[in-house]
Amino acid sequence: MRTSQTISTMTAMIESHIPTFLWGPPGIGKSSIIKHIAREKGLACIDLRLALMDPTDLKGIPFYDKEGHQALWAPPSFLPREGEGILFLDELNAAAPAVQASAYQLILDRRVGEYVLPDGWAIVAAGNREGDRGVVYRLPSPLANRFVHVEMEVSVEDWREWAIRGGIDARIVAYIGFNHEALFTFDPTKNERSFATPRSWEAVHAILHSTLPHSLLLEAISGAVGKANAVDFLGFCKVMTLLPEVEAILSGDCVEYPRDISALYALSSALVGRILSDPDEQKINHLLTYTLHLQSEFSVMIVQDLQRQGVMMDHLAAYGEWVTAYAYLLG
Repeated sequence: MRTSQTISTMTAMIESHIPTFLWGPPGIGKSSIIKHIAREKGLACIDLRLALMDPTDLKGIPFYDKEGHQALWAPPSFLPREGEGILFLDELNAAAPAVQASAYQLILDRRVGEYVLPDGWAIVAAGNREGDRGVVYRLPSPLANRFVHVEMEVSVEDWREWAIRGGIDARIVAYIGFNHEALFTFDPTKNERSFATPRSWEAVHAILHSTLPHSLLLEAISGAVGKANAVDFLGFCKVMTLLPEVEAILSGDCVEYPRDISALYALSSALVGRILSDPDEQKINHLLTYTLHLQSEFSVMIVQDLQRQGVMMDHLAAYGEWVTAYAYLLG
């Protein structure tokens, strides 16, 4: 299931308080999606890592009640007592079987020991698949049957939309647009410490904007996405230094048109990023005029990327000419 579809599905499950297990390989953003939904809905989100717990951590500690002459369980303070939110059991299948067993009652009956989960809280779990070389235990059938299971996959289109909206470095967005396979290179059959995932490319963004000397970039980026991806990406970045001047294009000057495919991907991302930082109508008009002479797929990609980010251009004079030119693609 693509990222956008996963978000829609998980949102509906959370709103209906249906226990749901989100599966997927490492680094594709499972945890980020749940936290994103919580922010969008204004819900609290408690992230419990059961792999770090003992069975009594969830059920609580027994104590003797003098008045009732009976043993009671003191529930842990990290479980919610009121309000609305998401109880997120991240990496549930990495927890020891005894800890998973203590979660049975909480997931099915919304209670454990003396504790009762408030009505406004939904339960969501997430974990890596058994074949992903993670430290996981097979989910027992009785526990698995308590969930609706959703499997998430990597989508380059969805990632690019998120990356543009999130201000990820334009060089990374351009490179992934040029080389789709570089977004996710995890192979469970290989014993690699560093491999490309959406999470590790976000780390590359942080590296590029750090104080790290340029001479050390290759080693640092290799540590995030692997040596081959790092070499290829930095080679792509060199292409971006040879691009036409973005400001000249947006000012309406006569500027050359790249023919190299990698340069076109790089220029497209640079133009989109610049407009998003300053959506001036005159600059958008000049951009639309410029794209009329680009290869058609790049012209359409630039405009669609901007429209997905909420940039309005339908009322601009150059947009009518642009639609006329590319109506055969838009239809």
